[in-house]
Amino acid sequence: MKIALDAMGGDLAPQATVQGALDALNHTQDNLHIILVGDKSQIQSELGNSIPNGLTIHPATEVVTMHDDGSTVLRAKPDSSIVQGIRLIKDKKADAFISAGHTGAVMATSLFLLGRIPHVKRPCLGAYLQTETGGKIICDVGANPDAKPEHLLQFAIMASVYLDHVEGIKDNKVALINIGEEPSKGSELYQKAYQLLKAELPNFEGNLEARYIFDSHASVFVCDGFVGNNLVKFAEGWIMTFTNLMMKKIQSKLSYKVGAGLIKPVIDEIKNQYDYEEHGGAPLLGINGISIVSHGNSTPKAIMNSIFVAQKSINENLIQDISKGIDEHLGAIS
Repeated sequence: MKIALDAMGGDLAPQATVQGALDALNHTQDNLHIILVGDKSQIQSELGNSIPNGLTIHPATEVVTMHDDGSTVLRAKPDSSIVQGIRLIKDKKADAFISAGHTGAVMATSLFLLGRIPHVKRPCLGAYLQTETGGKIICDVGANPDAKPEHLLQFAIMASVYLDHVEGIKDNKVALINIGEEPSKGSELYQKAYQLLKAELPNFEGNLEARYIFDSHASVFVCDGFVGNNLVKFAEGWIMTFTNLMMKKIQSKLSYKVGAGLIKPVIDEIKNQYDYEEHGGAPLLGINGISIVSHGNSTPKAIMNSIFVAQKSINENLIQDISKGIDEHLGAIS
């Protein structure tokens, strides 16, 4: 199994990406080979004097920055680590690609070079989260700000297969993120999507308000990319604000500091449960190849876990089974 890793992607690259690759090799029993794609001199500097078994370097002279237009990267920076890494899949020299870099560039390049799974109208991006009621996925979270009802149906199918195959979460129930539970709630898109999901999916639970995501029995939450992206970013912002506020309060009084020391193990346990590092990245669902996007601030631990997600996606035949799921509902999406 060969996995191409964008060594230059992410805020902490190349140190975090290279170290994450080394950690993955040290924590797996599989026949894993990692191809580090990027600036050869910088990668070698991180590796030291020798290249360990299981690693090779694929040189790329250009780096995609957050200021680049993702839709033009293939043409504007053909020798970038993102383009070269995805091209390795196209040329059958790698089985998967991982990047913590420019999400739009990864999506656009993957779509152009690898194409879509047959009959998939819109690839999408999911955000995985762990809750008290189990693992869940919100889909889409930014790839499709505009969507149609049949797109939301496909998002639900692809996300369900992902949870089943990669996360090992079975018997998934689907909910449609909306402003109320009634079928008549929301825009025309959401009203029509409700009727389509109800007709096509026996595991459809109905509409769900966002405040119930964390304790809902559903595990697949469907929405368009505009709603999903704002939902995820608001949650990230709220968590950061709450954490900073709590730290300021703890520092304000000696008695608070003493109390904080007593509950620190509980806080650490909760933090680990919701920490993105524990999960790594998520595949671009609907792309005809394993192309994984990781958090832009990925640490070595997050990179390592992204590699493990890639392994699972390959071993569990994610692409083939998404294709089967889509084919079962062709009448509703043609």
